[in-house]
Amino acid sequence: MNDLARRLIAEFTGTALLVAVVVGSGIAAQQLSPHDVGLQLLENSTATVFGLAVLILVFGPVSGAHFNPVVSAADWLLGRRRGTGLTGRDLGGYLLAQVGGGIVGAILANIMFDQAALQISTHHRVTSGHLIGEIVATAGLIAVVFALARSGRAALSAAAVGAYIGAAYWFTSSTSFANPAVTVGRIFSDTFAGIAPASIPGFIAAQIVGALIGLVLVGVLYPAAAAAADNVVVPHSTDSDHSIADSR
Repeated sequence: MNDLARRLIAEFTGTALLVAVVVGSGIAAQQLSPHDVGLQLLENSTATVFGLAVLILVFGPVSGAHFNPVVSAADWLLGRRRGTGLTGRDLGGYLLAQVGGGIVGAILANIMFDQAALQISTHHRVTSGHLIGEIVATAGLIAVVFALARSGRAALSAAAVGAYIGAAYWFTSSTSFANPAVTVGRIFSDTFAGIAPASIPGFIAAQIVGALIGLVLVGVLYPAAAAAADNVVVPHSTDSDHSIADSR
C-alpha cells in the first residue's frame, strides 16, 4: 500500500471516529441529562476533548491527523511557495476522506445508540452570533495548529488542540464546530449534536473566513510558517520525504 493510501485511510478513519465521538456523546448526554442542556454540553465537550486528543496521537504519525478540510487547505496554501505541505492531489484526497469519514461517523453513532441509521437533523443553528462564533473558533484553531508547528512544538498538538476545542465549546455561541467535515457529518443525526442542512452553508462560509483570518495572523506572527507546513498537525512522513531519503 502506498503512502498516500495509508494517509487517506488514516484521515477517513480518524474523522469518522471524531464525529462518532461528537455525535455519540451528544446522544448519550441527551439521554442521561434530558432536562439540563448545560450538563449535556459539559458531557459532550468532555468526551470530545479526550477523544480528539487520543485520535491525534493514534493517527497523527500517519497523516498528520488533520481531520479537518480547513486545516488541510491551509497546509496546502501555506506550503505553495516552498514546496512543503500537501500537494494538490493530496489535498483532494484528504478532503474526500474527511467528508466521507464525517458522514460515516454520524451514521455509526446513530447505530450504536439504536437509532435510525440515516437521519437528517432539524436543529437550525444559524444566527449572526453563531456565525461570528464559528469565525472565532476556526481562526483560533488554525492559529494554534500552525503556531505549534512553526515553533517546533507540534508534538504538543494532541493536548493543545483538544484543550482549545474544549474551551471553544464554551466560549463560542456556536459550540465550536470549526470543521466543515464534522459540520457535514452532523447533518445526519437528528439529535443534540445535529445541525440542519439549511444551516450548513453559513457555517462552512464562516469556517472558511475564520481559517483565512487565522492564516493572516499566523503569517504576521510566524512569517516562516510555510517551512513547517509538513508538520501539521503532527509531524509525519510523506511520499516526498521518502523520495528525498531514497536519493541520499
